[in-house]
Amino acid sequence: MKISTRGRYALRFMIDLAQHNSNEYTALKDISERQGISIKYLEQITSLLSKFGLLNSVRGPQGGYKLSKQPSQYTIGEILRITEGDLAPVACLSTSVNNCPKKDECATLSMWQGLSDVIKNYLESITLEDLVVQSKTKPNLDYCI
Repeated sequence: MKISTRGRYALRFMIDLAQHNSNEYTALKDISERQGISIKYLEQITSLLSKFGLLNSVRGPQGGYKLSKQPSQYTIGEILRITEGDLAPVACLSTSVNNCPKKDECATLSMWQGLSDVIKNYLESITLEDLVVQSKTKPNLDYCI
């Protein structure tokens, strides 16, 4: 499993909104400049996240985006599933019913299921707030001599 640019940028976008969390809407231009992500790319991401109710948006000069709920209420798994689709490590686990003709004799199916469970549980255990807090406590390694 490899997370695409869309998934990584969506996380950066959501973390940025959470870091600047207020009752004000944040302009896409501001996030674009802070994150170094093109506005066009962010528009695609915001459209998807808004469609699933993760964002509130307002058009116009005072418009922009803000989180629709508190950062602690978003899991990283939720954001990645919206932007990446299914996070299953193999195709046969990407649907609720495994239709693989070899599923009954597959020697590796339980291993793939275990890996899928570990990924899902890990990503569901981390919230947007966790990443914001982690970013604040990260040591600044910018030294001048």
